[in-house]
Amino acid sequence: MSVPIGHLLVEQGVITREQCEAVLDRQRSSGRPFGDLAEELFGVSARAVEKAWSDQFAQLAEWVDPTIEPPDPAVLGTINRRQAWQFRVLPLSQEGDTLTVCTTQDSLVRAVNFASRHYACTCYFVLAKPLNLGEALMRHYPMDGMTREMIAGPLPPAGRK
Repeated sequence: MSVPIGHLLVEQGVITREQCEAVLDRQRSSGRPFGDLAEELFGVSARAVEKAWSDQFAQLAEWVDPTIEPPDPAVLGTINRRQAWQFRVLPLSQEGDTLTVCTTQDSLVRAVNFASRHYACTCYFVLAKPLNLGEALMRHYPMDGMTREMIAGPLPPAGRK
C-alpha cells in the first residue's frame, strides 16, 4: 500500500498537517485531485506535487533491471535515440495494446508526458535504477558522448511548448 500524496507532502515539509486536512476536506466535497487542490489552496508548486506523485508511484511500481531483461527488438523502433536519451525511456515489450516502458523514478513525469504525446497505445511504466537504465540505453540506443552516468544526473531542461 502506498503513502497518500498529502502525507508525502507533509513528510517533505511542503505543507503542514493542517493544510493537508484542509485539502482533504475540499477534496471530499469536490472530488478534485489532491495535488491540484494543494496548488490552488496553498501555492504548492507543480514540481513538489510531481515529486510526491513519483515517490508514491515508486512504492507501487514494478522495478526491473533492463541490463538483464532485454527489450523486445520489435518495440525498440518505436522511438529514436534522441527520444530515448532525452526522455529517459526504454520500450521493453508490447502485449496487445499495452506497451511496457522503462524509466527512472526521477524521470517518470517527463517520461509519462512524452509517452502520452508519442504513443497511441496504453503505456505501462516500470522503473529502473538510473545507472541500469543508462547502461541499457547505451546498448540499445548508442549515441556519441552519452554515458550511463548521464541518466543519474539532473534532467536536461524541458523543451519549449
